[in-house]
Amino acid sequence: MEENLTLSGQNILFLGAGSIAEAIVRGLVARHAAKPERVTVTNRFNRERLERLRAAYGVQAEQNPDRVRKLAAQADVVVLAMKPADAPAALLAYRGLFADKQLIVSVIAGLSIGVIRELLGNGRLPVARTMPNTSSSIGLGMTGISFSEGMPEDKQQLTLEMFRAVGDTVLTREEDLHILTGISGSGPAYVYYFAEALISGGLQGGLSQEDAKALAVSTLLGAANMIRETGENPAELRRKVTSPNGTTQAAIETLERYSFKEAVEQAVIRCAARSREIADTIDSNAKALASDL
Repeated sequence: MEENLTLSGQNILFLGAGSIAEAIVRGLVARHAAKPERVTVTNRFNRERLERLRAAYGVQAEQNPDRVRKLAAQADVVVLAMKPADAPAALLAYRGLFADKQLIVSVIAGLSIGVIRELLGNGRLPVARTMPNTSSSIGLGMTGISFSEGMPEDKQQLTLEMFRAVGDTVLTREEDLHILTGISGSGPAYVYYFAEALISGGLQGGLSQEDAKALAVSTLLGAANMIRETGENPAELRRKVTSPNGTTQAAIETLERYSFKEAVEQAVIRCAARSREIADTIDSNAKALASDL
């Protein structure tokens, strides 16, 4: 891997071919960050899915267990993209197969770096634990990334290159991935919920569904880009458009009366708490499986 420190020079294997895996593949191919002929996607049962990905992105598809194991042992980068509930048992099938020179990238929600290493039977494996969100599917994602201790710089850069192909990245401590989930991981759903409410208000005011939706979407896009482009604090931007005794002030006062800000804050905190609960369960089950070996 030292000879070429970019993803285009790496053999990349995806163990799992769901929506997040496809989003990453799409970004890598569209931005020419990786060579399709050096990317292989796998799953256990859905051959039709693999063939669709092969046709759409020009990547390789493999389902034969023996060939997948051979590819796994030879890959420079292995992306763990199984469903969380299936991951512990699936990872045990690769126990002892990976070497320290490989980079393991996990997009499995709730499975810690320590348990991944334990399941794979190698406590020295370089592991990047990541938390992408659904907006990665359109190249506007946000991915939180935590690296295992002592992760070599070149492998860190390969991970960043991978996820910058589908949006922005933020490096964080592994324990902070839970609160990150509360903001960016589940955050798109809060925004969709807010969009639903805007559209509903428009309908109640007499607008058509089409017009109400167009207005809501444009408003959300414009506001998000104002925050990004100006770099200003959202509170300051809000104050600038809130004239005393004006229409916006009337609306903000109504939101405050319904504890809008507190509701969103508590949603973030509860989401993070639930993320911890789920992670604890997954980790506990995984450790039990590993201890039975």
